[in-house]
Formats: sequence, structure tokens, C-alpha cells
Amino acid sequence: MPKETYIPCLLRLFRQYGYDGATLSKISQATGLGKASLYHHFPGGKDEMVEAVLNYLEYWLDQSILQTLNSPGEPLSRLRQMCDRVNEAYDGGKQPCLFAILLLGSARDVFHDRVKAICRNWIDAIATVLIESGMDERLAQQRAENAVIAIQGSLIVSQGLDDPSVFQRVTQHLSEELCKSTLP
Repeated sequence: MPKETYIPCLLRLFRQYGYDGATLSKISQATGLGKASLYHHFPGGKDEMVEAVLNYLEYWLDQSILQTLNSPGEPLSRLRQMCDRVNEAYDGGKQPCLFAILLLGSARDVFHDRVKAICRNWIDAIATVLIESGMDERLAQQRAENAVIAIQGSLIVSQGLDDPSVFQRVTQHLSEELCKSTLP
């Protein structure tokens, strides 16, 4: 089978155990591949596996989020679609964020720049929608950053409390909060 077949399994493993905790033994067991087969598909080892997962997530972000935000239409509608897709991707707050996990431990040194670029693209796309709606550029940038903070933070809190309703509440109301008028 092609290596792309194993990416959803690798995503689950890295989400569950983190970079350091997803040992080759666990990866081998979960994928059904022996260590030699793992290295056949991913000669660069675990780093290459994470890169493949990040490529998958970056493609998903581009297709599901960035294209939605960059498409024509009402800003509020585009932001609602973004929130719906984010909610689906994180299974309503039941799945942790791999980006946050990759910023911990030894993975940070390896993947920080990549995660930073992904976050920056997402923030910039949200800000562009807000600017198109007539919002001041500085405020749009702040609100876009706050949106990603709210999404990522609510994922962490949902995991910590074992209560996905925290994440669901944020994604349900985020688009309206982003578009709120700044006038008193």
C-alpha cells in the first residue's frame, strides 16, 4: 500500500501520544507494518512521518478552510463555514490539536517553523475576510489572531475538562463574535 494510506493512523497516534510518546513500536503496532516496512515507506523515520501528517493537514486546511475563506460570498457565511469545518475536523472538540502537540518537547525544534507558517496562513485568511467586510486592518488582524487562540485554547480546555461542549460553544459563536461591530 502507498504510504498515504497510513497517514490517518499516524495522525491519530501523534495526537494521542505526541511526538516523543509515539514510539516506533506503537507506530508499527497501529499501522501493522514492521519497522523495516515503516522505514521503507518513511526513510526519514518519525520526522518524515510527521512531515507527511503535516502535509496532509496543510492540504486539508487549504482545501477546507483557506479556500472557503478566500471564496466569494458574505464574510459571516464564510466564517461560519470555517467554524463548521473546524468543528468537523476536531470531532466536535473530542480530538486534540496536533499543532499544539508538535510545539512541545523535542518536536518543537523540528516542526516550529512549519506550524508557525500554517498558523500564519490561517490567521491571514481570517483577517482578509474581516478586512473585506470593512474592518480596520489592525483590528482585523487582532480578531483573526483571537479566533485561532479561541479555537486552539478551547481544544485544550475541552481536553483538560473532558468536555467537548467548551469547543463546540466557541465554534458555534465565533463567526458572529469576529464580525461584531466595533462601534459602541
